[in-house]
Amino acid sequence: MKLILVRHGETMWNRENRILGHTDIELNEKGQKQAKRLGVALKDEEVSAIYSSSLRRARETANEIARLHDLEVIADDAFMELDAGELDGLTFEEVMKRYGKFLEEWANDASSLKVPGGESIAEVQRRAWSAVEKLANIHASETVFVVSHSLTIQSIINKALEMDLSNLRRLRLDLASISILNFGKSGITLLLYNDTCHLENGV
Repeated sequence: MKLILVRHGETMWNRENRILGHTDIELNEKGQKQAKRLGVALKDEEVSAIYSSSLRRARETANEIARLHDLEVIADDAFMELDAGELDGLTFEEVMKRYGKFLEEWANDASSLKVPGGESIAEVQRRAWSAVEKLANIHASETVFVVSHSLTIQSIINKALEMDLSNLRRLRLDLASISILNFGKSGITLLLYNDTCHLENGV
């Protein structure tokens, strides 16, 4: 299976540097343009299925990609972003002020630390990787798209490369980026990571 992982386009909360977990916010104008650029960048892929997080920002991005492939987007909760709990919607400055001790612990090792009222990255990885394994069985020799979120995609790649989950935050994943994993007979290979070449002129 060739797994093409796509991060959704920009939302207003992304622009305002707010924590964005399960709050179901739509793409802003720039995010809509980014989604269209993604669609053009991926239009020549011979894709069998397009999956998406069930959150609106991911579904809107996926719909722009699917439009050029005549496919329906399949929404799956397993590909949702980390549940940010009490932090959802807060700016990083607000998080530092209200949850300083949590941030200190998060900086040391975020892998198993649960967000107040939310999830841990380990929990995100378990649900997302389980879904990926199912796709690998269903689409063994095919190409599929999964439109998802920063921590979810990073956790999938982390698992695929057998990296320690504590290293996850050392990876950077930009909005509207493309990453590719290949599931072959000899193992899983990272073919592309955080590609944003399709974005230009400020989009």
